[in-house]
Amino acid sequence: MAESVKVAYAAPECMIDQTMHYCPGCTHGIAARLVAETIDELGIRDRAIGISPVGCSVYLYDYIDCDFAQAAHGRAPAVATGLSRALPDCVVFTYQGDGDLASIGTAEIVHAASRNERMTVVFINNAVFGMTQGQSAPTTLLGQRTSTSPRGRQAKGEGYPLRVSEMLATLEGPTYVARAALGAPKYVTQAKRFMRRAFEAQVIHGGFGMLELLSSCPTYWGMTPAEAMRWLEEGMMAYYPVGEFVDRRDRETSGSVREGGEGLRVSDR
Repeated sequence: MAESVKVAYAAPECMIDQTMHYCPGCTHGIAARLVAETIDELGIRDRAIGISPVGCSVYLYDYIDCDFAQAAHGRAPAVATGLSRALPDCVVFTYQGDGDLASIGTAEIVHAASRNERMTVVFINNAVFGMTQGQSAPTTLLGQRTSTSPRGRQAKGEGYPLRVSEMLATLEGPTYVARAALGAPKYVTQAKRFMRRAFEAQVIHGGFGMLELLSSCPTYWGMTPAEAMRWLEEGMMAYYPVGEFVDRRDRETSGSVREGGEGLRVSDR
């Protein structure tokens, strides 16, 4: 009689079995797996539409077996808005880096969140432009060296790093906003929990959910994978604290803010 086999860990069903293109030590692969696991667990694979714009995130469609659309740099939330409104039965998610979302796409993400558009945003923050030779990003830390800040980012002239999750938390619209890290296993476990909630904000509550993921970039940080993991915790997490910033999943009026009633007219002020 054959012994029964207990599987402790297996690849997500919707993840395509092929070698990823990411650099050694990059945690994009972990993020992609968390997205795939969540799609499987929620049973939404047949109606999921991903949007992978420009940067290291662009090849996500090679790794997850669901429908995908392409978007110009920074415009993924705008494309997601159109798809979500035109196809209300679908689950639309974007997968964006910090150069994409926090730089050229700042306006798109702010207004999509303010409108509580029905979408899920996965935001990879590795504090650098990872595909185009490591230029400084809006999330680059003070003193951090990049190809365009060889002496380290300075507040005077280059400004302070942009905390996107905290910025969106000031808005009344979004249903869910959180930040997690892709370093030690305990942080990945937390990231998985937050990832599900970000998707549930759309799937169950009909609103906007965003999960920011602190990710490593050993190649353009100029570090070994082990050094990058240490700096992710000691440098990145010190400036970008992990946690949930907005959780309105119990809000009485689900769906987008535009359905939530009339606001003040100009003549009412």
